[in-house]
Amino acid sequence: MMTMRLRTAAAVFLLFAPLGGLMAQADPDRPVAGGGAVPAGWHVRTEPNRQTGQPASLENVKFTSMGDGLHTTVGPAAIYWRDRDTISGNYHVVAKMAQMKNPAHPEAFGIFIGGKSLADSGQTYTYFLVRPIDGMYSIRRRTSYMTRPTAIVEWTASDAVTKADANGAAANELSIQVQGGKAKFMVNGKEVHTADAANLDVSGVVGYRVNHNLDVHLGPLGIHKL
Repeated sequence: MMTMRLRTAAAVFLLFAPLGGLMAQADPDRPVAGGGAVPAGWHVRTEPNRQTGQPASLENVKFTSMGDGLHTTVGPAAIYWRDRDTISGNYHVVAKMAQMKNPAHPEAFGIFIGGKSLADSGQTYTYFLVRPIDGMYSIRRRTSYMTRPTAIVEWTASDAVTKADANGAAANELSIQVQGGKAKFMVNGKEVHTADAANLDVSGVVGYRVNHNLDVHLGPLGIHKL
């Protein structure tokens, strides 16, 4: 009888356990050969370990220059930026990014704006991601390094997102236009969301964000003052 109760409790736990937690257990950050180096002028910061508060090791982040862009193969999720890519007021940011392989489960990548204190505990930014495996996008805010991001737009399906092919490959152009107190978010030139700029982080550093266990080519980051 006790064994039956334990089995039932375990089944209930698995049924109601958060999907993200189960995915994390099934797909931990993978090791990446050749990681640890960063192109000149660039910074990388990985997601924090929730128990220690420390960033995951850069040993499992391979980040290199490739052609006119960059390429990253990652275990842990991370953001990538240069201090010089700072802007405020009215502007337009755009980058074409390409997922190269199928991830173990749906994962996302994109760009961020309004970055401040990116290297310390006060880290803040707003980011815009696409998930080619299922054709979805999301917009979120990071308000400190150790707190979970807040969803401005939860995962939403859009035909603007180019879905991955059978090999997991897909290229998508993401852009954010900040003008007249509004922030317009576009995928492949099609508007998917507009928000009040006052409710977002819009003044600061611009960069890329790539979630865990992905292989992504990062096209040049275009930053244009309007």
